[in-house]
Order: sequence, then C-alpha cells, then structure tokens
Amino acid sequence: MKTAVIGVGHLGKIHARIVNENPNVELAAVVDARAESAKETGELYHVPYFTNVEDVIPMIDAAHVVVPTPLHYEVTKKLLLAGKHVLLEKPITTTVPEADELLKLAKEKDLILQVGHVERFNPAIIGIQKILRDPIFIEVHRLSPFNIRGTEVSVVFDLMIHDIDIILHLVRSDVVDVQAVGVPVLTKTSDIANARLTFANGCVANVTTSRISADRMRKIRFFQDDAYISLDYVEQKAKLKHRKEWQIVEEEINFSGDQPLQSEIQSFVDCVKLGKSPEVTGEDGRNALKVATMVEEAIKKHLAELKTLRPGAKLPGE
Repeated sequence: MKTAVIGVGHLGKIHARIVNENPNVELAAVVDARAESAKETGELYHVPYFTNVEDVIPMIDAAHVVVPTPLHYEVTKKLLLAGKHVLLEKPITTTVPEADELLKLAKEKDLILQVGHVERFNPAIIGIQKILRDPIFIEVHRLSPFNIRGTEVSVVFDLMIHDIDIILHLVRSDVVDVQAVGVPVLTKTSDIANARLTFANGCVANVTTSRISADRMRKIRFFQDDAYISLDYVEQKAKLKHRKEWQIVEEEINFSGDQPLQSEIQSFVDCVKLGKSPEVTGEDGRNALKVATMVEEAIKKHLAELKTLRPGAKLPGE
C-alpha cells in the first residue's frame, strides 16, 4: 500500500513520520503548497515531494489529507474522484453540504473515507466505555494556551469538535437543543466557547473549550445513576466513585495503549487493506460537523441578542 501525506505542516510532519515507521505501508511521497516544507520533509524521508496534489495521484493508493480546513473539501474531492482512499483530518469540511458530497463520492467509488478524530483512539476513551452506562450529564473542559496553528477556524471547529465527536459516540442519541456562547479574543472568531447540548434521551452535555488559557487541560466527567467518573485525556487515567452496598467507593483506573495517532493511522491501513469500515467514518465526521455548526449558529444568535440587550455597548468581535 503506497500512501502520500498531503500537507506537511506541524501535524502533517507527524503523520509522515508515523507512516514512514510503519512496516505495513510505504510513504511514497509528500505534498505541500509551500515548496520549502515539501522539500524538507521529502528529503528527510528520501521520498519524492510535490507542491500539487495532481502530481502525486498516479503514485499512490491512499492519502492523508492534513491541509488547512478550508482546503479539505477541494483536496479530498480530487483524491476520491481519482479512486484513492483518504484519511482526512478533522473537521471533515467547513460545511455539511461539502461533507455530504464527499460521503456520496466515497460510497459511489467504494472507497475508505476516515476522519481524523484522534481522541477515539485514546486508550482512556476506549477503556472508559467498559464502565460507562447511560450518562445523565457530561462535563468537558478542553483548554489550551494560544497557538496560531488552527486559527483559520473558530475554537469550536478547531478544538471543541473533538469532544463533540466523543460525546456523540458515547451518548448515541440525537441532539435536540443547543445553547452556546463564544468570544473572540485574539482572532476574528471565537477563541473561547461554551456549549450546552441536550439529547433526545435526556442526557445533557456542557462543553467548555479555550485556546487562550494559561494552562492545558483535557478532562471529561460523566454522571450516571450509580457513579461519577472523571477522566483525564492526557494522563490517560480515570477516577471512579460509585456505590458498593451502602458505601461510596473511590477507585483510580490507569489506561495504557499505543499513541492515539499511531493507532488511528494503523486503523486506516487495516481498513484499506481488509475493506473494513473505519472506526471514525465519514458519517461520524459529518455528524460532528453538523453539531459544531449548530454551536456556531447558537453563538451568533447569542451575540445578536446581546446587541439588543446592550445597545451602544462594544460587543465581542467589534
């Protein structure tokens, strides 16, 4: 199986390294619109390098698309039309109609379209599913210091969408209501946001995401009728409080496993070779994008309401 990494910025370079180290796949080439980046990575792994996607298509069976989000649709469409399997970084596209078109193309051509929601491969998320049962309330904090990378989209599409995908995967119910607030601080789009998602089965999720925080935090907490579970994505461990007879028992559970991106890439290779359905399908990516879009629309609605409630006041983003 020959593959190329399209886009070798920070994350694309990591994809290229992992692919190069994987004995089950051959890194056939790298592509980046920035000639210097393409040359640097190509020479590092002794593979051809290009600045145009079209040049690499005859050489490969599959591709990793790690370009900026606004280019996801255009680049992936070219690859699918050419009959290539694609591992596409999140978010799948910038709009739901674009995602729908890619899903249709992949289905028509019987191709793998896997979306890079890497937290699905976090050993802690995999392990927690063994003890999680019908959560009633979920609370998430994903906080990061500022980094210019990823700011071509709001924090909702940059970071919150990770947790939206995880929540949708674990709750498995339709979102029936979204309330949200977001504030642009250093960029033109929201840099910190909070969303409250209500599901048809009664579960409520409260998600707070920031890319302007002093410290880094990746935590998700679950409340269910017999237990409270607090999980740390980074440390890959959970604290569990639950009833045991007439007492409250506290346990700490440590999870271990492969590095999530390494597992994600190996899963993609297995899906292409064996014809299996991806762990994170194009439909999953589309569903996460749809809810993220609902959050963005709720943020805009809240800002419009603020203008009515605070006439003459300077509002976020102005």
